[in-house]
Amino acid sequence: MTAAPGEDGVFRCPWGNSAPEYVVYHDTEWGVELHGDDALYERLCLEAFQSGLSWITVLRKREAFRRAFEGFVPEKVAAFGEDDVARLLADPGIIRNRAKIQAAITNARAVAGLDRPLDELLWSFAPAGPRQRPETMADVPAITPESTAMARELKKRGFAFVGPTTCYALMQATGMVDDHLTGCFRAA
Repeated sequence: MTAAPGEDGVFRCPWGNSAPEYVVYHDTEWGVELHGDDALYERLCLEAFQSGLSWITVLRKREAFRRAFEGFVPEKVAAFGEDDVARLLADPGIIRNRAKIQAAITNARAVAGLDRPLDELLWSFAPAGPRQRPETMADVPAITPESTAMARELKKRGFAFVGPTTCYALMQATGMVDDHLTGCFRAA
């Protein structure tokens, strides 16, 4: 699938035209450089919650996630205990998966134990130099050597639910890589 016009006539990556939430996300966030420990921790958590599900499910629950996880401030989430896990498991506004909830807490604690900012650590895996822009969705990889290295390093540092595919999705979402297709209005 190549870039295609949406109902508004704007050429986007094909997934970006498939739902109103995707149009906004594609046009304003996906592939835009994102920095800051809290913002990157939120995206890391949301990518983990998406695992095995459609991203639209996460987008539609995003505000509820932000309320449930106290704005994704790692210091606050790191202090969560069993009562918080029970509260989250009972919250119909979020994805109620114990392993993913526990991973968000584990990852907040791992952020607290880092010897450098999360932002610096994650961005150290961004590929250097120019990359060939994908022509079709089939040209977009699910994992790369950089996402594999990121996953390995995060796991070594105590993070959970951070496999190479999740890490590559994080890299795409936060602008570490730009996978907007040729022909998409967002392609540089």
